[in-house]
Parts: sequence; structure tokens; C-alpha cells
Amino acid sequence: MNMFEKSKQNFIIVVALLVLVILFYLLNPNFLNEYNIISMAQSLAPYAILGLGVTFAIATGGIDLSIGTVCIASSVVAGKLYTDGLIPLWSTIPVMILIGGLFGLINGLLIAKLKLPAFIATLGTMMVSRGLSAIIVNAPNVFYPTGTWFNSLFSNNNGFPSGILWVLGFMIICMYIMYKNRVGRYILSIGSNEEATRLSGINTDKYKIMAYVLTGLGAGIAAVFWSSSFVTVASATGSGMELDAIAGVYIGGTSAAGGVASVGGSVIGAAMLVVIRSGLNFVLAKYNVSVNSTYVTYVLTGVIVVFSVLIDILKNKKKK
Repeated sequence: MNMFEKSKQNFIIVVALLVLVILFYLLNPNFLNEYNIISMAQSLAPYAILGLGVTFAIATGGIDLSIGTVCIASSVVAGKLYTDGLIPLWSTIPVMILIGGLFGLINGLLIAKLKLPAFIATLGTMMVSRGLSAIIVNAPNVFYPTGTWFNSLFSNNNGFPSGILWVLGFMIICMYIMYKNRVGRYILSIGSNEEATRLSGINTDKYKIMAYVLTGLGAGIAAVFWSSSFVTVASATGSGMELDAIAGVYIGGTSAAGGVASVGGSVIGAAMLVVIRSGLNFVLAKYNVSVNSTYVTYVLTGVIVVFSVLIDILKNKKKK
């Protein structure tokens, strides 16, 4: 996919996002009140960063089902160390990132060196991270402080959703890695044709591991934004977060088959899911529809993801 095609695809997704925003506003003008805009922006940050990270794994033709539980595991373990007085608050940030990167490295080794299918390997680490973190923490919840520099820097600074600026910064970094750096080029090459990439002299195992490390680092960084936005973090949770992040990546235009990645699209796809979730809450509440908006969101997300992947498959068939 050349830059023109990426730009065209991202433009279409942005237009679809704007149409959704306008539609929900017309159905319930309260959707665009100041409080809800800030709330959506805060909830977008961790999911967008999870999506940016997992874009690298999906670009290889793989997947990472562990990012949600790794995100929460990183948060609760670092939070436990902080609340027990073992580390200062600032140290929770490198601890969370380190834990995420470690799980990414484990996933990469399992997939690249032991040749486990990505689905099985990351399903296993999803369960391990969820259970192991709960054992280590040995408490139902971990609490982060409120009203500190931590919240202002990564979540809400006097009514401004500071996390959005970080998302844009990380998006630019990921774009550079994916499109302007040999790491990203080799990752995309592996996704297009791993055997041909290997025969051309590229160490495919090395770059596949790097893709999963980047994905794990994304989960660790997302934990920072989750911890600063939701100061009470429940242990042994996170299942389901990965599905939202992966859905956003597919909606954004990254190919499920690998070889094609839309970094900007991953952020736009995450934003679309946040808008749908919030908009449905407002619309169903206004019209007194006795249906849980979460379940409706699942249905719509599922339909959109299937439709997005179907378009990708048809597009690939036309190229052949």
C-alpha cells in the first residue's frame, strides 16, 4: 500500500468518524458536552496506545491476545510496589513499561523461536499475566493517587485531556519505526512473505521478536495512561481490552493477513470505537431503550470488524 492509498483510506475513516459524531449529536446534543468530550479523550489514550503497539504484531501476520491483561498486570504490580512504599510514584512508569516489554519478549520468543502459533502463544501469556499478577499483588484492587502530577501529565490537566498529546506523539514515533526505519520495513516484509524475506538474508526471527516486544511495550505504556485515568485498578482483569484494541487496528486498515499497516488508522479506529460506545450510551438513555449499551457496542463492533476484514480480503484478491 503506497502513501496515497494510506492517505485515502485514513481520509475515509476520518469522514466515517465525523459522520458518527454528527449522528450521535443530532440524536442527543448532550453527546458533545464538555464533560463527555474530556471523558472520551481520557478513555481513548490507553486503547489507542494498545492499538499502536499491536499494529506491529498484526503487521507480521500474527496477533497478540495478551495486551489487555498485560496492561492491567503492569499497572497493578507497579501500583502494589508504590502503595507498599517500595518505589516512588515516578518509578511506576518504567516498571510498567518494563513488565510490558518483558511479556512482549516472551511472546516473541515463543512465536519466533519455538514456532508456536501466535494465537496459542499469546492466549497462554494472557492467562499467565492475568493470574500471576493477581498472585503477586494478593489484593482485589490497587489504588493510585489522585490530584498529582501523574494524573495531570498523563490524563487530565485542569480539564485538558493531556493523554491525547501523548497519543499523537507515540503515533508519530510508530509511523517513523513502521515506514522510515528498517525494523518496520522488515516487519512488513515478514507479513507479506516471511519465507522470501528469510531467503533474502534477513533474520526474520529477530524482527518478529522485535515486533512483539514493541507490542508489549505498547501494553506497558498504555498501563501508565490507564493508571492515571482510572485510579482504582482491579487485579486479574484486562480480558476484552485486547479485542477493542485489535478491532480498532483492523477498522483502521491494517491487514489481518499482515504486510500492510496503517499506524494512523489504528488511532482513528480506536477513536471510532470510543465514539460508538459513548454515543450509544447517550442515545439509549435519551430514548429510554432498556438495552445495555455495552452489548449493542459489541454487536456493532463485530459487524464493523467483519466488514473491514472482508474489504481487505476482497482488495487482496483484486491485486492478485
